[in-house]
Amino acid sequence: MKRLFSSILSLVLFAPLIMGGEIKPVTGTFINLAYQDVRNRYTNPAGVDMTSPELWEAKVAEMSEMGMEYLVFMAVANDGLAYYPSRLMAHHYPEGRKSPVEAIMDAAAKHGMRVFMSTGWAENQDDNLRLKHIKQRQMDMMVELAELFGSHEAFYGWYLPVEDCLGPVLTDYAVEAVNALTRHARGLTPEAKILISPYGIFNSDFSHPDYARQIGRLEVDIIAYQDEVGCVRERFPLPRLRENWKRLAEIHSTLPIEMWANCENFTWERGTNDRTSALIPAAPERFRAQLEAASQAGVARIISFMMCGIFDPEGSAYALGQPDLAARAAEEYVAWSKERKPLRTSAEGIKVADCTEPLLTDGIVADESTNHEGWLRLPKGEHEFVVRLEDVAENATVHLGALNYVPDGVCLPERIALYGSEDGTKYTLLGVEQPFAWPNNRHDAWVQEITVRGKCVGAKYLKVVLTCPSKCYIDELRVGK
Repeated sequence: MKRLFSSILSLVLFAPLIMGGEIKPVTGTFINLAYQDVRNRYTNPAGVDMTSPELWEAKVAEMSEMGMEYLVFMAVANDGLAYYPSRLMAHHYPEGRKSPVEAIMDAAAKHGMRVFMSTGWAENQDDNLRLKHIKQRQMDMMVELAELFGSHEAFYGWYLPVEDCLGPVLTDYAVEAVNALTRHARGLTPEAKILISPYGIFNSDFSHPDYARQIGRLEVDIIAYQDEVGCVRERFPLPRLRENWKRLAEIHSTLPIEMWANCENFTWERGTNDRTSALIPAAPERFRAQLEAASQAGVARIISFMMCGIFDPEGSAYALGQPDLAARAAEEYVAWSKERKPLRTSAEGIKVADCTEPLLTDGIVADESTNHEGWLRLPKGEHEFVVRLEDVAENATVHLGALNYVPDGVCLPERIALYGSEDGTKYTLLGVEQPFAWPNNRHDAWVQEITVRGKCVGAKYLKVVLTCPSKCYIDELRVGK
């Protein structure tokens, strides 16, 4: 009865991970033109001419190849200078040369992409719409941007850079500021879609009677919620994010506003949410978990801040991004996007009868936190456990989930060896795996699936030996052919 219950529990708990429907890829990304502070060290290097039309023609092509269908301008002006042929402001690019905004729009049209035009910044990244001159300048910018690009083949809508906080409840001021810009935009371009991307999921008070009502007052077409995992608003953001996505999905089921996800694919070189710390690629497993969480909640689309300069293809003519890891992040994402396999793969074919470590076969899948009951917590050193199979195996693939959370000293095993035996006494080495630990690991928690394969003719028992350089947390062993 205990084993039957464990099997049923395993099916229930694994269902969201391996049976939750299609995992959506990223189909949109923000475009950032300005170097503003150290956060842009790799994405907008100070020594690179980010106004170059040739650079943006190449980068738009690369993003199209990565599956991007939507481009969102973060801003088209900064420090009182415009990246487009403005009459209101002096230009932030050499006179007599095609502006970067024009280059991006034309390249997007060439690749069949849709662009959300920004209304910022009137002054800089700290624009405050409470100030009348800031609000008026954004509206004036919108007028000339509509004249220049409103009929462009790639123009799809407007991104309003009004990143107000959703939590605990969206303020009346935020709603009114968004709606004022929205009405102005609709007067200029009636068919254009209006997009905003607020933050604050992590501290939203979903139980407040005004929470859903305030979102419902917004007159926009699309809300792309920042998932804030990259910003590390809380120590272990992913477990609660999954529930928060579900709450937002319930709200949007009653609204004529599309729910998109803005999944953050970055982490921080030094301190978090610090303008003296550069944005660098997060662990691929962390980012995939974000995509899974958003997809399971039923978001219409996933965009990201930002693909360009965080994911940068190997051999790019205009290389941006953190050396080596930006190219590796791009390569891993593109490879995953072709199949979009969930992080926890289904391992069907070989049933486990029992294991010397019951926590590994109890059906409880641990999450991205150190306090979950599902983790088998191993101290530094070498550890082994034995699995007895219900049937004799000819080949075996062993899957284990492992937590990586360096701030608490929880690391991946540095070596996993798989042995097979017919009688449980004499074992033969079948395979060895040395997991790759993503180096950008100062702040984030993620679960990495480790796979060890071996040819084990006639094996009834499998022994797994882990070498742990520090504390190791592992869960849910699965055996496949």
